[in-house]
Amino acid sequence: MSRPAGRTTSLDGRLLTGVSVLAAIIETGGFGRAGELLGITTSGVSRSLSRLEERVGVRLLDRTTRSVSLTDEGRRFYERVRPSMDSIEEAASMASASASVVQGRLRVNIDPFVMRLLLSGRIGAILERYPGLSLELISRDQIGDLVADGVDVAVRFGEPRGASLIARKIADLKLITVAAPTYLERHGRPKHPGDLQSHACIHLRDPQSGRPFAWEFHGKGAAFTVQTSSRLCVSDAATMLFECIAGTGVAQVFAVVVRDLVRSGALVDLFPGWAEETYPLYASYPSRKNRPMKVRAFVDFMVEMVK
Repeated sequence: MSRPAGRTTSLDGRLLTGVSVLAAIIETGGFGRAGELLGITTSGVSRSLSRLEERVGVRLLDRTTRSVSLTDEGRRFYERVRPSMDSIEEAASMASASASVVQGRLRVNIDPFVMRLLLSGRIGAILERYPGLSLELISRDQIGDLVADGVDVAVRFGEPRGASLIARKIADLKLITVAAPTYLERHGRPKHPGDLQSHACIHLRDPQSGRPFAWEFHGKGAAFTVQTSSRLCVSDAATMLFECIAGTGVAQVFAVVVRDLVRSGALVDLFPGWAEETYPLYASYPSRKNRPMKVRAFVDFMVEMVK
């Protein structure tokens, strides 16, 4: 005759509880002290042991008013389950440690732009800071299903759309318009964003729409879009930046990505007064509860990096 649905899970749960009670009795030498250790009553200990003996089909303990001792069957049973109990305790300790120690493998689903322009060349810093951490960085255009894909955290522009995701804003990244001195020597420096209509601009294709990103300018209490022309459109932000540095044309990039290049003079910020447009960068993870320390450490590292 088949068992009722859900019966196996219930019995397995009672079996594990019963084994824990049996171990407590043996370690403390009595029902009362075992109850104190486990936080249950003496009668609760007795009932749990009786259910365990009924489950395995043999008497496990000989009880007297003064002492308890394992039967031969109980000793054989306990010798077999004790290693498993030790393994469970060890696994629980390791899992608990992950909440306070940065260790283990961290899988990150990250936007390709962020990977190439913000993280590339900086990953070694977090690995050096946390020797127990291993990183697996997955560069994808879509965030996908984090749980099904086994991903711990995702980094994306814009607020997450999944209702089940927990999000933390990393930063609002400012967008600036830049060109190389060699380009400006050949074509002159535009004085206003509207002048870009007669300049060579490098377009970046939006992976979501398949069309080039629009060139918007925000500042001085106004916002407008410039219809730029381009003979070069790329889908890779790093290629766009390298071509801009080489003098091929004007590009729009995140200020944090090129701040050192601007400081050194390798690139020129063309319109400092029209650079108030920002894009929010978010870290998303499946649950707020019991978030491993490795996730917190990675997100904190991203926040530090874009300051």
